[in-house]
Amino acid sequence: MTVSTHVLDTARGRPAAGVPVRLDRYEGDTWRPLAEAETDGDGRWAAPPDAGSADGTYRLRFGTGPYFAGRGETCFYPEVCVIFTIADAGQHHHVPLLLSPYGYSTYRGS
Repeated sequence: MTVSTHVLDTARGRPAAGVPVRLDRYEGDTWRPLAEAETDGDGRWAAPPDAGSADGTYRLRFGTGPYFAGRGETCFYPEVCVIFTIADAGQHHHVPLLLSPYGYSTYRGS
């Protein structure tokens, strides 16, 4: 299955379009990049089907600094990393990010 995300700019009450996102997998003692792009106009991004297709530990890296800088805003967290475990690679793993210039939260979505 796949890994996906949806980034919402809670300060604006709108999807966060253009946020750089990268999916990495932890292998041995290092992170290996699997896929990267930017969120679309609806704040969504999905990794290619082969990325996240094995059990293991993964990291979504969100380029929040470039996103806010592009809007002419400062932020406290220039990057947000969400590390999670895939224990059943046959399932879809959706990891939303609720974002503001000075805070964020995340959860396992559906």
